[in-house]
Amino acid sequence: QITTVSGNEFLLQSDIDFLILDWFHAIKNAIDRLLRRSSSIELLNSLDTESKEPKPENRKSLIFRLNYSASDTNDRNRVKSRLKKFISRRPSLKTLQEKGLIKDQIFGSHLHLVCEHEKSTVPQFVRLCIKAVERRGLDVDGIYRVSGNLATIQKLRFVVNQEEKLNLDDSQWEDIHVVTGALKMFFRELPEPLFPYCFFEQFVEAIKIQDNATRIKSIRGLVNKLPRPNYDTMKILFEHLKKIAAKESVNLMSTQSLGIVFGPTLLRPEKETGKKKVHMLYQNQIVELMKKKYSKIFGSEED
Repeated sequence: QITTVSGNEFLLQSDIDFLILDWFHAIKNAIDRLLRRSSSIELLNSLDTESKEPKPENRKSLIFRLNYSASDTNDRNRVKSRLKKFISRRPSLKTLQEKGLIKDQIFGSHLHLVCEHEKSTVPQFVRLCIKAVERRGLDVDGIYRVSGNLATIQKLRFVVNQEEKLNLDDSQWEDIHVVTGALKMFFRELPEPLFPYCFFEQFVEAIKIQDNATRIKSIRGLVNKLPRPNYDTMKILFEHLKKIAAKESVNLMSTQSLGIVFGPTLLRPEKETGKKKVHMLYQNQIVELMKKKYSKIFGSEED
């Protein structure tokens, strides 16, 4: 731990003892060299006008408080041993959930399970994020492309998983990129993507169709075959992305940009193959088409 004169604190940490020791000596030598430099502004300011020597108390103030701690190997081994015993005895996640000590997770759960738990066909978290973005993020430059602070996104993820109520208007979620980052994370962490695995190849074959009207009709047919939670969540999401693209002149997020952001997030093959780059191209194109032709794909037959 290093504490500077101005009160700033820095913590350098490692599990490797000799590495910590190297850091300690390197920093200590740097401090010693700084004190020896007669041209140092801090040193000159600390000189006593009579003796021209640094006052003892001022000299001490120039020295960083440097604390070095290398873990004792035996202590560390004892801690590891106790942790292993604790982990081996701890109850399973299923047991904790059955006892009500841990609620069902939102992130990382299957879409249909989240919807069943909430008695809905669209996860409440998805609705809240879309509502927040449309209220205060449509005009934001790079919306969905710019990354939010990962630590804050993880904090939001934890809150969503542990609490029933969520207020995205709270000041801690003020950065709209945190909200968009959490929404993308939700879709990425679905055990099965929004476009189910069994539909992946069918959507890829459909986007390859050359005739535009036939291509749209084929995509529409596949979308209508999706499970209800997938269909309804997809519908509200693509309606939202359509609104984002409508503000392209302000937020600089084109249909193509949104396709690049959401393509790999929303649909992917169950097993990666050597066609990853080719698949990515089709993934982006599918998202672009469904947003561009939203009314024809999700509208009524008469539309």
